[in-house]
Amino acid sequence: MRHPLLAAALALPALAHAEVPQCRLPPAVAAPALPAPDGPRRVLPIAGYTLALSWSPEYCRTRARDPRAAFQCGGKLGRFGFILHGLWPESTPGNWPQWCPATPLSAETVRRNLCMTPSPDLIAHEWAKHGACMASSPEGYFRSGADLLRAVRLPDMIRLSRQPGLTAGDLRAAFSAATPSIPAAAIRIRANGRGWLDEVHICYGKDLRPASCADQGAADTAPLKIWRGR
Repeated sequence: MRHPLLAAALALPALAHAEVPQCRLPPAVAAPALPAPDGPRRVLPIAGYTLALSWSPEYCRTRARDPRAAFQCGGKLGRFGFILHGLWPESTPGNWPQWCPATPLSAETVRRNLCMTPSPDLIAHEWAKHGACMASSPEGYFRSGADLLRAVRLPDMIRLSRQPGLTAGDLRAAFSAATPSIPAAAIRIRANGRGWLDEVHICYGKDLRPASCADQGAADTAPLKIWRGR
């Protein structure tokens, strides 16, 4: 079932979002083909959303010379902190709509969103797997993700990376303090097996207002490390 995003996203405050002020869009980029599904098609009612932010320095830690990650990790566009992994529709906990029929992406849509999601393949994957189940066009889907992203003011990640004894709870509190409309309970922290920050997820209800996450990921007391890059 296609589920249009509610107008509440557009009503959220457009706070300054200057995570990648040095990003330089390429003059042209090829639009990748939509990926083959990696799971079953699921047409489900939408009960909420997740805005998934990936911590790029950790992702790029071992991918600086990987041609598949050239835009994000090779310096071709700039240096990134958080990037938008995706905006995901949710149904019941642990279940979500996916792989609804999707129209192809235009090259200009891909190019225009590279400073937000600096990977053509990831842009194609997110639209095909998630976006087509909640928006009628790729442009509307990515515009909704950008609207929500602009409403998030990011904490000082460099300062946090240097904080002795940092925990997942400290990062949740820092996000909530930077954007008071997002309570700590609406923030999921994902760390990799070595304890380094991987992603931050912000949970929303069907009305696109921040809501408690069913799964908060790393516990508040879990030690957390943040890779700053080289």
